[in-house]
Amino acid sequence: MASERPLPPALLRGAESGREFSHPGGRCRPGSGLLQISNQHNAEASILEPTLFKMAEVDLNLDNVIPTTILPTYWAKLLVAFVSFVCFAHSYDGDFVFDDSEAIVNNKDLRAETPLGDLWQHDFWGSKLSSNNSHKSYRPLTVLTFRINYYLSGGFYPVSFHIVNILLHCSISVLMIDVFSILFGGLQYNKGRRLNLAPKSSLLAALFFAVHPVHTECVAGIVGRADLLGALFFLLSFLGYCQAFRESNKEGTQFSIFWVLLSILLSAMAMLCKEQGITVLGFNAVFDALVISKLNILEIVQKVRHKEKSLENIGWLKNGSLLFRLTLLFSGGATILYMRWRIMGTGPPVFTEVDNPASFADSIFIRAINYNYYYSLNAWLLLCPWWLCFDWSMGCIPLIKSVSDWRIIALAALWFCLIGLICQALCSEDSHKRRILTLGLGFLIIPFLPASNLFFRVGFVVAERVIYLPSIGYCVLLTYGFGILSKHTKKKVHYNIGKNLADKGDQIAAIRYYREAVRLNPKYVHAMNNLGNILKERNELQEAEELLSLAVRIQPDFAAAWMNLGIVQNSLRRFGEAERSYWTAIKYRRKYPDCYYNLGRLYADLNRPLEALNAWRNATFLKPEHTLAWNNMIILLDNTGNLAQAEAVGREALELIPSDHSIMFSLANVLGKSQKYKESEALFLKAIKANPNAANYHGNLAVLYHRWGNFDLAKKYYEVSLKLDPLAPGTKENYNLLKRKLEQLQTNSV
Repeated sequence: MASERPLPPALLRGAESGREFSHPGGRCRPGSGLLQISNQHNAEASILEPTLFKMAEVDLNLDNVIPTTILPTYWAKLLVAFVSFVCFAHSYDGDFVFDDSEAIVNNKDLRAETPLGDLWQHDFWGSKLSSNNSHKSYRPLTVLTFRINYYLSGGFYPVSFHIVNILLHCSISVLMIDVFSILFGGLQYNKGRRLNLAPKSSLLAALFFAVHPVHTECVAGIVGRADLLGALFFLLSFLGYCQAFRESNKEGTQFSIFWVLLSILLSAMAMLCKEQGITVLGFNAVFDALVISKLNILEIVQKVRHKEKSLENIGWLKNGSLLFRLTLLFSGGATILYMRWRIMGTGPPVFTEVDNPASFADSIFIRAINYNYYYSLNAWLLLCPWWLCFDWSMGCIPLIKSVSDWRIIALAALWFCLIGLICQALCSEDSHKRRILTLGLGFLIIPFLPASNLFFRVGFVVAERVIYLPSIGYCVLLTYGFGILSKHTKKKVHYNIGKNLADKGDQIAAIRYYREAVRLNPKYVHAMNNLGNILKERNELQEAEELLSLAVRIQPDFAAAWMNLGIVQNSLRRFGEAERSYWTAIKYRRKYPDCYYNLGRLYADLNRPLEALNAWRNATFLKPEHTLAWNNMIILLDNTGNLAQAEAVGREALELIPSDHSIMFSLANVLGKSQKYKESEALFLKAIKANPNAANYHGNLAVLYHRWGNFDLAKKYYEVSLKLDPLAPGTKENYNLLKRKLEQLQTNSV
């Protein structure tokens, strides 16, 4: 008599989405916990149920949702220069006012009879730095420009001074297009020429910067030239640092030490114009770590928290070039600060309580509250420059002396927004979003640190001039927010329509709209990616491969497109190319569970079980709820006769995802083969309760009862399974075996 034939579960195929998940502290780390497989194979044939890979879809790039026209770089810069000039041209005929009198009219360092060498020994106001009464504002390059102004105009004629300030602001605004293109689009070079990958975002942000009213004090007040010159050299230092990487290639990050050293020199010049200039070295270090070296702060924090041995694999610890550059920046900054301190001659400047009342408060708590209130006022001036003032001292802002003061709300609002932005900058799954928010916050915070009262007392309460540089960060965040708002309000964009149609299952219409999106923007990689996704599902593999290959050529770090290209190449049975594409995707997005899952499917197809298990284990480490990866590990171990290991993996998966019926089903099959019938029965029944219409669940429970000798229940569940799927050949065959068995028993009893 033939024995009953159980239905082994099929290997599950397909990936969920191209999303990236962070691991909340798992049971093993990627690359660990390889499962040993014996050479014994299950004699029973497995039934493979082919299901479609679902390819990764991504959301819009910021530049694709900004509703502006793409202008050639030359015209964009002309537009920004014109707008910035128009906004501030009216200040050209102003007089010498307020601090202009002391810093310019009464400053002997501007006159021809004063030796040029004295500029390097005097402060901004013309007093000797060695004097106890000196303000210690050491800005010789700014004073030198005043002196040149005085010489060329033949005296103290304010028009020429104002014109220089206006032109400086125009120049800085034009330079902002280059800076913003890096902050929004990243740093990429083609044959030594830097590419502007975010032309619309950079233009919009530069226009925001050019017209911001908070710049009035810097541009209209002649002494504001210190901030303008400091900002100019700050930006030149940053762009010079970026220039150091123009020869980088795919094999590694190469850099020019000349440009790094030049960047440090420019930072020194920025500081000789305004003290804030030195902070560019800190921003360059942050940019290097996050953009050039692609450091993931959240990943490092998680590894430190869980004390993982894989800390030794953190890229920057092994990246000698990054450490060397950071050492250069730190050494250069320390040298500049030391020389600055030596030039000062004595201790820090002495200020009075009138200048900065909060810094003289006896209570640290009162000082902290008021400092934070000052920060919130600066933030409000950036957000809503409704009331501007050249001098916020002399009691303009009364001290907060208790928590019952309603102004405490401003502090709470500020930190609520900052913490929210920081969390998004660190924890977002979107690397593009992380970069923009982190660099925006960096520009907002780092240049403001010298004015924050954190390191030393400053001689003012609020000064609009000191947020000239931080306003760059604000413009980054404003542009990003505007892009997000545009994304949600712009209903008739072809991409959005195509995506909505695809989500509703109307693939033909979605293809039409995606094609139109690509036609309108031939570099629209996200539309190419999603169009390739649909074409793959329709088995139009050649065109899907062409689109995805073009997408990764345009944007080489587009991890989702690399994974999707690997899926298409796998379908075309070009397994070597598919494997390379998967690993490239993982290179650009190290925490990519779905890509590890697809890599495991590739290895399973190639009969490389150890590598398949390792890839799936990595997927479950990064995404503990990755049901497909868990199931495939269980099934592969089951089909290769490793029942004990299959059971261990199944129990581990069920502990993490206790309500997943597919894992219950897979583990129940393993337990049944191990003759643990009672426990197997309980899991089958739970799986059926969760998913009562799965024919194979009923069929395999019938096989369990068949083996167990409970023929009545076996007959019942065979019939339920066949009712749900009358064409299931394995179930029908086993049901016929059972009927013959029952007929034989009935004959014997008679």
